[in-house]
Amino acid sequence: MKIRIRGNSLRLRLMQSEVEAFTDDGGYKETIDFGGTQLIYAIYLKPEAECIYAEFKQNKISVYVPEPIGRRWANSDIIGMENQQHLYGEKFLRILIEKDFKCLAERQHEDQSDAFQNPVNSSC
Repeated sequence: MKIRIRGNSLRLRLMQSEVEAFTDDGGYKETIDFGGTQLIYAIYLKPEAECIYAEFKQNKISVYVPEPIGRRWANSDIIGMENQQHLYGEKFLRILIEKDFKCLAERQHEDQSDAFQNPVNSSC
């Protein structure tokens, strides 16, 4: 799973096996080790959730997806799901979750064997 953070925007991209684990196990997580300190980022199905939302606690970013929405996304051609999470006042956090597609150009040192087929290049 890839994570991109820019301003008040959080984007997760999941490969095919990660989407499968997300639906089969109810969640998926990754860890970045900084040599003593770790950052964990995870995505979970949450049956009682009304919308997609995120939390940051104890060096862990957790993104929660309502179960029906997450399962529909995982088992369809839908590319992404998103929400604008209200924080306070005029502040929002944009959350975007996408299926990770194969790049159109080869990238050296990047294994794309588990990526979804890119719809732009679906003849390959």
